[in-house]
Amino acid sequence: MYDAAPSLAEAPRLRVLGIETSCDETGIAVYDSRDGLLGQALHSQIALHRDYGGVVPELASRDHIARVLPLVDEVLGQARLELRELDAIAYTRGPGLAGALLVGAGVAAALAMAADLPLLGVHHLEGHLLSPLLAQPELDFPFVALLVSGGHTMLLQASELGRYELLGETVDDAAGEAFDKSAKLLGLGYPGGPELARLAASGRAGVFDLPRPKLHSEDLDFSFAGLKTAVLTRVRQLGEDAPGQARADLAAATQEAITDVLAAKAAAALRRSGLRTLVVAGGVGANLRLREKLDAACAALGARVHYPPLQWCTDNGPMIAYAACRRLQAGLARASRDYAFDIQPRWDLSELGAGPAPGGTSD
Repeated sequence: MYDAAPSLAEAPRLRVLGIETSCDETGIAVYDSRDGLLGQALHSQIALHRDYGGVVPELASRDHIARVLPLVDEVLGQARLELRELDAIAYTRGPGLAGALLVGAGVAAALAMAADLPLLGVHHLEGHLLSPLLAQPELDFPFVALLVSGGHTMLLQASELGRYELLGETVDDAAGEAFDKSAKLLGLGYPGGPELARLAASGRAGVFDLPRPKLHSEDLDFSFAGLKTAVLTRVRQLGEDAPGQARADLAAATQEAITDVLAAKAAAALRRSGLRTLVVAGGVGANLRLREKLDAACAALGARVHYPPLQWCTDNGPMIAYAACRRLQAGLARASRDYAFDIQPRWDLSELGAGPAPGGTSD
């Protein structure tokens, strides 16, 4: 088993610049294998996409172009480093929006070539999966991981760095999509998940009975499309002039249904795997009601649950710099000076190997 913390401290020092542009956040960071995070900056495009009720890929790509280099300069200034003093540059290779990924990959390759630095592509979901370890270096493999975001909902058994077995995933909508689409049906703003959670805080329990698809299924898969349809039916029944309390009650019921399923499946994954450590990552991992239920479920099993800090639940640069550093230190990837970068908008995390790969990739 890969013993991360000691090897990071004992191996030759690495300082890695991470560039994250997979969707609607431009994240930049410098991570030092000995001193930790030296600098970070994040620009969110929420205001840009709010009028459209969701991410517009072309606008996202254009905004990344405008933001990425100024943020790199800002982070290097925080770290008090020149570009040439780094040991590698990492970028999000996938999955994500193709145009947005190309911006980060292209800038990373250009910077690496200009400074004669090696280049490494990182799996976006591995970055999320490892983000709790970034804040808690004592945390180590093996563990069960619950990845919950706008585009992904899955349970994995992480046996060691790079070795991830898929235990279950959504068969339709992700949990984040269920939050966002339900919020839109309730007339809430963008991004919908946090808005629904805020409204749910004033809702009353038990007013609406919503389905919890696959809650008691034999497998560890998820399904949220039926729940979204049920919310639509309730909204239509309430009508356009529904009182605010009724909307809050429905928001609370929606949040309860989603978080009940996530917590139950995570607990089932722990029981089946025999592991007693759960790692939660992704934007939905910031939901406080979900955290309450996961805390309770893990306590009942004698297990421990770990979350990244709230600012690292969404896409960010530190997780990319950290994941690249971990792989390089463990010899599971070889950064390249080829600079012929590529992207993978669709990239299954289970395809990620635990052995070294040439060409600036980590698959």
